[in-house]
Amino acid sequence: MRISMLSAAIAMSVLSTPLWAQQAPTGGTVVASEPGKAAAMETIKLTAGVAAIDKATRTLTLKTAQGKTLDVVAGEEVKNFDQIKVGDQLVVQYAQALTLEVKKGGGVRELTQESDSARAKSGDKPAGVGARQVTIVADVLAVDQKKMTITVKGPRGKVVDLKVSNPDHFKVVKKGDQIEAVYTEALAISIEPAAKK
Repeated sequence: MRISMLSAAIAMSVLSTPLWAQQAPTGGTVVASEPGKAAAMETIKLTAGVAAIDKATRTLTLKTAQGKTLDVVAGEEVKNFDQIKVGDQLVVQYAQALTLEVKKGGGVRELTQESDSARAKSGDKPAGVGARQVTIVADVLAVDQKKMTITVKGPRGKVVDLKVSNPDHFKVVKKGDQIEAVYTEALAISIEPAAKK
């Protein structure tokens, strides 16, 4: 994950209506903000039919009962992927969380990643769960209260303007500070029998 993906996650999770919330029949978003700290968590659960399968990229095109479609990449943690067929009903659960916190005193810009996964047993119905967490420490280069932006530079040198919705952040965030962002996401996929007609 790059710092540009982090800014997209920030924009999606903290500052605007999440795309997943527009596509998911159930779930919720929780946002909290106080000077120097912000957090957002979103969860969705949906049941959708498999409309198409791209085996080369392990991409499943899912169609909800409401007629909306979305693509989900079934990573290597989804064992028995070859058993999935067009028309199968999948239960997809997705959660993402983002926390931001101002760090005073400076330090090293850095990026760390962790991931974990679990798979179905061989011969069982296809299923899997995967999770990853990315921590980024970025330098605050500029604070512009009029434009409601904070400009940060990530560990790979990318500069990003973060749009700020809570003006109280400008009371504590200053040029020279750092922002630690922790982004966590988890995806679980399982096959369920199709509903009887």
